[in-house]
Amino acid sequence: MPKKRTYATKTDLKSQKPWLKKVHTSEYKVETENLKKTILIVCEGENTEPLYFKSFPVLTLTVKTFGLGQSKLKLIECAEEIQKSENFDELWCVFDLDIKRDEQNCIPDFNNAIKKAKDLGFKVAYSNDAFELWFYLHYQYNDCENHRTFYYEQLSQLWNINYEKEGKKRKFSSEILKRLQSDKRASQTEAIKRAKKLYEDKKELQYHLQNPVTLVFELVELLIENMKK
Repeated sequence: MPKKRTYATKTDLKSQKPWLKKVHTSEYKVETENLKKTILIVCEGENTEPLYFKSFPVLTLTVKTFGLGQSKLKLIECAEEIQKSENFDELWCVFDLDIKRDEQNCIPDFNNAIKKAKDLGFKVAYSNDAFELWFYLHYQYNDCENHRTFYYEQLSQLWNINYEKEGKKRKFSSEILKRLQSDKRASQTEAIKRAKKLYEDKKELQYHLQNPVTLVFELVELLIENMKK
């Protein structure tokens, strides 16, 4: 039997899958009619990443964000289909290595997904090993190679929760930006500086060897530039 297709198809266009519906600019209370740019953010995770990015009160661009819950390469295929149907000014793919101790396939999948996305002209906010590295960098700099469990433990202590069980729920994920902004120990400005330093130090390495690295700062900078003043 042929493998089931999990990415957007022409049939999806007719049935109006959630990720193919038109952008509603009122989501961000846009006050201007002629927007300069529209961007799509396609995330591997279904809660943490898309809900975090949706929390930014952008004004001067239209943002459409989806958490597809797909594998990395399938995510790129979905993004390609969406771009064909709506033609965004910028398309961002967000995923992490999320290495599994007993599975080596995740390494070529990670590397190939980044390469394919770049070949298609997409921007990639990848993280190695975990997206949560970005949150952690709001508090301190660390250039040691870490597994995602390290960041889960650190965030659990910083936020006084069991991050792995509670931090990934929709309600909590939608409030992470506000939490970081209100926490005097955290600094978005410093997180950007720290993330840039990590990337500069490791950018010549193969993608899967860039640990720790997160390019989420590039997408965050774009959102900040277009926020309400």
